[in-house]
Amino acid sequence: MKNNLSVIIIISSVCLLIACNKKNNPSEKTSEIMNKLIINEIDHKEPISIDLAEILLEDNSELQTIGTLNWPEYLYKPKVDFRIAYCQDQILLKYYVNEENIMAKETRVNGDVYRDSCVEFFISPDQNDRYYNFEFNCIGTPHVGYGKAGTKRSLIDPEILKLITVKSSLGNQPFSEITGGHQWEIMIMIPKKCLAFDKDIVFKGLKAKANFYKCGDDTSKPHFITWNAVGTENPDYHQPKYFGEIVFE
Repeated sequence: MKNNLSVIIIISSVCLLIACNKKNNPSEKTSEIMNKLIINEIDHKEPISIDLAEILLEDNSELQTIGTLNWPEYLYKPKVDFRIAYCQDQILLKYYVNEENIMAKETRVNGDVYRDSCVEFFISPDQNDRYYNFEFNCIGTPHVGYGKAGTKRSLIDPEILKLITVKSSLGNQPFSEITGGHQWEIMIMIPKKCLAFDKDIVFKGLKAKANFYKCGDDTSKPHFITWNAVGTENPDYHQPKYFGEIVFE
């Protein structure tokens, strides 16, 4: 009986130790969380304007939420939703943002848009450690790169990025920070040519890894919220191992 009791105590202690380690290890905890998203195809044969694309997207996609706080030192949480679908050879993406402060100082293509009120879409088409980071401040200035995390990324040619169509409810002119609470929307059309390192990519049936983000590094209320949880010690969106799963139907 004593021996059996000792074994039970040892097993219980080991189980408790494992549970404590999991609790104190955010990387292990969040690595078990994997959001999955089916991206609908919109069947429309004719060329579409961004206004029509917005209507089609609203009618043919479900609203998704970017709402995960990963880092306790950044607890400000704007309300952010998005929709995504694809039509022909274009990704249609729309963000809906409600935040306290807005800012849009960056006007350079491939500039530091993450410092402004910014929304982002990272995608790894082949589900490996190389991925594209599509970043847009709230007036639509783009920053797009490609490569591995932790290495110098290859910026996509600004001439190619001119193929992206953007419409923001805040317009396209820069402004300094404005406080007082704001709601804004941004509609984005990304042609497959902007995935310049995957020239033969076909969206239909594609299984990929991705994450969706909202940030505002230099705003009065810096924030870092994600669609799929990220288990790093400090804010870091360039973490493909924490991307969720997306499937283009």
